[in-house]
Amino acid sequence: MDDLSRIIRIPAPAARIVCLVPSITETLFILGAEERIAGITDYCIHPEEEVGKKTRVGGTKNFHIDKLLALHPDLVIANAEENEKHQIEKLQQCGLPVFVTFPRTVEGCLKMIADMACLTDSYEAAQPILEAIRQARAEALARAVHPRPRVLCPIWKDPYMTINRDTFIDNVIRNSGGENIFADRPERYPEFTLNDAAGRRPDIAILPTEPYHFTEADKGAFTETGCRRIHIVEGELLSWYGPRLARALRELSEVMSNE
Repeated sequence: MDDLSRIIRIPAPAARIVCLVPSITETLFILGAEERIAGITDYCIHPEEEVGKKTRVGGTKNFHIDKLLALHPDLVIANAEENEKHQIEKLQQCGLPVFVTFPRTVEGCLKMIADMACLTDSYEAAQPILEAIRQARAEALARAVHPRPRVLCPIWKDPYMTINRDTFIDNVIRNSGGENIFADRPERYPEFTLNDAAGRRPDIAILPTEPYHFTEADKGAFTETGCRRIHIVEGELLSWYGPRLARALRELSEVMSNE
């Protein structure tokens, strides 16, 4: 069952997969399913050496349907947010099984990895990955300080944008021992000003390197919010659900508990 609660039926473990989700492409390689991958997107960049051998079908938002169909996939893996609904529906109209993912929590990430293992007959390879994530989460929560540090995590600039509680990034922050100051906003990706952030009394600012690439030069602006500590972090640790989540929980837990 995919994350839209649809039962996706394929006669056997998928042999020709087109993956439209960069973090899941990386997951499939780490599961040892590289021979089953027929096509990927332009934004599938990990693992760097291996993805260069795969056929690319375009971007995540504007992939070329004809090029994808020419690969004769027996399964397409998509994401409810990263890919456009009308393009996914077009693939379904062409008779292709499309497994739609939408992980928004650590548990959702664990489900995604288990789903990919099931679809590619790589169950054994998935077990140490799943266990590593569960262990990293348990250790992060055990070392969490109280009260939890209040975290400002922008994901974009001009205008500044952040995340609410209905996002994977928020859940990673929470499972690492932090509290997202904009968790209560109704929009999943709300805009904010530095004055807005200051009013919510953040302790820590986490500036990721993607989707907007924050750099050391951006730190100065966030001193205006009253943050005691400002950290540049690898953006993929926050937003790429998959095997790298174990490292994300460990490293972010250090940030949250290091006073």
